[in-house]
Amino acid sequence: MWFLFILTWIALIVQLCIATLSIAAGLYYLAELVEEYSVLTAKVIKYLIYITIVVHLCMIVFEDFSLFMTIGGLAGCVAYLFLLQDFPYFYLTSPAFISSVALLLVNHYMAFAYFSTVWYPFQEVLAYFTMCLWLVPFVFFVSLSANENVLPTTSAISEQDDSDVVSNYFRKNKKKMGLLSFLKTAQDSVLPQRMRKQF
Repeated sequence: MWFLFILTWIALIVQLCIATLSIAAGLYYLAELVEEYSVLTAKVIKYLIYITIVVHLCMIVFEDFSLFMTIGGLAGCVAYLFLLQDFPYFYLTSPAFISSVALLLVNHYMAFAYFSTVWYPFQEVLAYFTMCLWLVPFVFFVSLSANENVLPTTSAISEQDDSDVVSNYFRKNKKKMGLLSFLKTAQDSVLPQRMRKQF
């Protein structure tokens, strides 16, 4: 009896390791696709924002959801559309970035407050969080590495002033800071490189 109990915990640890590696491999592949096809990625993000807007409107029509929470979700989608205007570049001090992050936090708070007072099955709560709150920010998170390899001629960006401290710091230090570069660094540090034999 004790052997099966220990085996269960070992299997759980193995399953967690496999799931973590699968998620990391999927993120790495998605980051590669986003870097390669940044224009197509912008279109996909725009359509995902429109789908999220339609889902919020359907929540008003077909479900008895809080109108205040749905309006907050729609305001978040509008902030994402403004954030998409400078894609694939993200400026941490831009009003679009700050408002989209603030509205994401406010929408999470409103959703947690609503679902703690009104009972819904777990699958429905998870569906709301996935489709209305997490889908578009996740795609923006994956696309953070897209601006590393974009040619300067693909986007006409006006000269930025020196008031954007964080962006200027990374630009001056010539550091690649993105999801793909982070995953490549992790890959280089964890997995040893094979050396081919020269004959």
